[in-house]
Order: sequence, then C-alpha cells, then structure tokens
Amino acid sequence: MSPRLIATVLAAGILGLSVAACTPVGVAVGAGAAGATATQKEKGFAAAVDDTRIRAELNALFFRTNADLFQRVSFTVEEGRVLLTGRVVKPEARLEATKLTWTVRDVREVINEIQIDDESGLTDKGRDAWIATKLRARLLVDDQVSFINYSVDVVNQTVYIMGVARSEAELQRVLGTARDITYVRQVVEFVRVAPPK
Repeated sequence: MSPRLIATVLAAGILGLSVAACTPVGVAVGAGAAGATATQKEKGFAAAVDDTRIRAELNALFFRTNADLFQRVSFTVEEGRVLLTGRVVKPEARLEATKLTWTVRDVREVINEIQIDDESGLTDKGRDAWIATKLRARLLVDDQVSFINYSVDVVNQTVYIMGVARSEAELQRVLGTARDITYVRQVVEFVRVAPPK
C-alpha cells in the first residue's frame, strides 16, 4: 500500500470518528478510546470512561439548553472535575454554564474560567472579585467544609454558590460564611445535599 493511500485511509477514518462522535456509537467509540488512553494514566479505565460520559452529557445538555452557550464554552473533564473555558457576553451566561454543569451526574468540582465581555464598571468587577476571593479563602481553611464540592461566583455583589453539600449543616455553614462578607447584597444557592452514607 502506498504512503498516499495509507494517509487517505487514516484521514477517512479520523473524519468518520469525528462525525460519529455525536451519536451513541460515537460515544461508545470515544469511551473505547478513553479506555485505551486510561491504561497510560494513573486514574484508570473506569474514571476515564466516566469522564468521557460526563463530557458527552455536558455537550448534549448545553446543545439542548442553550445553543449560543454551547458554541462559546469548552469543557475539560478530569476525574469528575470540569474546567469551563470560553467567552460570553453576560455574567448570567457564566452562571448558567456552572449551574448546568453541576446537574450532570458524577461531577465532583466545577472550575469556571469563562471570561465575560460585558460593560460592567471596573469598580463593580473589582468588588465582585474581592468578595469571591474572600469567600473562597474562608471556605478553603474551614475544616468543617469540603471546599472542592462548591463553585462560587459573584455578579453585582450577589453571591452564587453551586455544588454538593455533605450535609445540611455544612450547607448552612457555607451560606452563613457568604452572608458574613462585607458588600454582599444577596446569597443564592443551587446546592444539592448528598444523601447520608
């Protein structure tokens, strides 16, 4: 077989896989590819398959819910931790992306690095950043809170907390910490409480 023919066959195979990626068969093929890659990683086969499933569910959910957000946001999934990147026009879209991501089963952490192209003033952005940093720092050092289970976002001095609480007591502690920070106008939570083990 000539090198040119080999290259053509490989290109056709890759194109076929990329087109099939949005179908159930494509997801299965993707899971198989993730399994092959997992043998080279410490996380193992099961975690790689879970990450592939989470990524596929996120793509389907964003596409169904908000096509514009689907086009603007990218996902990286590693051991149930989801990194969101991209650019959106409104802060509300950034929040919607985080909220949607937390609805997918087995998501353990959401890291939202989506940038906003809005017209908010520097003072507003600075104050929001200050509140978010202060809250994250307090939760990080609180030994009664599992900080990795929460995402914190602040828009116009309203704190949005999303994630999974280990107990109702932990959730109330997180909310109380947020309300106690200077300049916070309101605290809104989208947190589910994990069932007792």
